[in-house]
Amino acid sequence: MNVILVYDVKEERVQKVLKICRKYLHWVQNSVFEGEITVARLEKLKSELRKIINEEEDSIIIYTFRTGWYTRREIMGIEKGGEEVIL
Repeated sequence: MNVILVYDVKEERVQKVLKICRKYLHWVQNSVFEGEITVARLEKLKSELRKIINEEEDSIIIYTFRTGWYTRREIMGIEKGGEEVIL
């Protein structure tokens, strides 16, 4: 399945969340990741994130696309996240 993950966490947890997300998905912009992932790996990712975040202060949203990927991706301005491109 394909996912887009976005997060808004307290500054003291940003680096830990970033490190965990980079193990599973591709970083595309500040606080935004996307990529293909299995159900099992997604559950592992969520489990690791739950150990780091404070559910009273932080927010993580995961958009799941089971039947396909978005049809178009348009970037305005600089492209962040390195040279990895997801099609």
